[in-house]
Amino acid sequence: MLAIVFANGDLDPPADLKEQLAAADLIVAADGGALHCRALSIRPDVVIGDLDSLDAAARTDFETQEVQVLSHPTEKDQTDLELALLHAKEAGAQEILVLAGLGRRWDHSFANLLLAAHPQFSSQRIFFLHGQQRLFIIHRQARLAAKVGERVSLLPLGGDALGVSTRGLKYPLNRETLVFGSSRGVSNVVDEENAEVELAAGCLLCVVSPSSLA
Repeated sequence: MLAIVFANGDLDPPADLKEQLAAADLIVAADGGALHCRALSIRPDVVIGDLDSLDAAARTDFETQEVQVLSHPTEKDQTDLELALLHAKEAGAQEILVLAGLGRRWDHSFANLLLAAHPQFSSQRIFFLHGQQRLFIIHRQARLAAKVGERVSLLPLGGDALGVSTRGLKYPLNRETLVFGSSRGVSNVVDEENAEVELAAGCLLCVVSPSSLA
């Protein structure tokens, strides 16, 4: 099951957004993400959060369209995006695409990305889409679905990444350690289709971007 979640960050939709929407089983807007949906003439299935970014008219408009609106207190332990991801998980989504998950507030951007590494989402594949860039977490093994020539950065999270091996990248790793805080894994290049990364222990943030981005 595929879910698409609109967050309230800067929206830079991928070129294939229309195709992704057509394939989605569930569309969730995290509070202000609903405004992105309105701007794109997209009807979400669910709007969830403390709704502090929506005025009464916008909320009424969604309710008129029979969109499920789930209101939470402003003082809560989860961000609106975490609530949206949990809702998608509980609905049965195995793959979740997050749009507008990054933005001007660095604390929100980092917190959003780290949600994908939270154990509660260990059964979900969560991808952050920002223009032509894709960001996701690798726990043990992943096929990158990247084009030849694209850049791949592998960044350890929460400590060293151990036993990292790659296939199909220009600068190979063979059961090596990527030290937490080191920049060694930045800006590798895809040499072959179906490039893969695996590791024995730890966690990697993988960023795939086009070669045209300097």
